[in-house]
Amino acid sequence: MSTGDKWEKEKSAVKAVQVAFDLGHDISQQIRYEALEKSINPPDRIREILGLPVNAKPVRPRLSISLTEADFVFLAEKFNVPESDRLKIRQLAAEALVSHLEKVRKG
Repeated sequence: MSTGDKWEKEKSAVKAVQVAFDLGHDISQQIRYEALEKSINPPDRIREILGLPVNAKPVRPRLSISLTEADFVFLAEKFNVPESDRLKIRQLAAEALVSHLEKVRKG
């Protein structure tokens, strides 16, 4: 993909508007459940329901959270690493998630 093509895609992405739907707990949970069953994210399930195009394959199949400065301080203390070593904090957090999953799977 040329730089010009990439820039055009970026410009169109900037024009996108995020829309939030407040549909109540039951409907939100059902959409999340359906998305999980289809191994897609909830926004893609909403796009499917509305008949909008969906990427055939997730661009970045990942889990994400937002961390505040206080969260980084807490995690640095929890993992006993310097607060400034955010890469290490992220690595150890990922390892904690994997460890959690392994414990859950073992029952």
